Amino acid sequence: MGLLTFSLNLTLDGCVDHEEGIADDETHAYFTGLMSETGAMLWGRVTYEMMEAFWPAVARGDEPAPPAMRDWAVALETKPKHVVSSTRTDFPWTNSHHLAGDDLRGAVQRLKDETPDGVLLGSGALAVSLDRLDLIDEYRFLVHPRIAGHGPTLYERGLRHTRNLALVSATPLRNGAIAVHYRRAQ
Repeated sequence: MGLLTFSLNLTLDGCVDHEEGIADDETHAYFTGLMSETGAMLWGRVTYEMMEAFWPAVARGDEPAPPAMRDWAVALETKPKHVVSSTRTDFPWTNSHHLAGDDLRGAVQRLKDETPDGVLLGSGALAVSLDRLDLIDEYRFLVHPRIAGHGPTLYERGLRHTRNLALVSATPLRNGAIAVHYRRAQ
């Protein structure tokens, strides 16, 4: 059984707006490396639609992009992408699969069981639902040296209980962001 790892960019004040992070070569290389360590991606519909609107064009070379962004896009093309949605069932982007939300716990647990290299979760709202179901095993956040002063914020919809985590690593990047890796504490 693979681990479910929640990974996201966030600011010091917890903002997860995708436009608030530092989008440079170092950041893209970090996430490309992280993605290469896992067997599949897991997103909610909104994140999928945001990603499908841009990254396939970068991978094809239709959008100008620096090498690190292109590397991320090309790696993302081949990675299995699983999408939780109750409103959409057609996901035409290469290697995309619908994960019906009728039995979210069962569907995500099966995905974990069938993906020994693990699953990388990259949707904030979906993470709250999966954390409430005790399905997230690890957290790999890239904390950016910014205070956004607005939302959306990480876990703004709340959890029932505090999650105790054990630090695995904390690695500063040259751009001032810190890559933190936590596991659920026993």
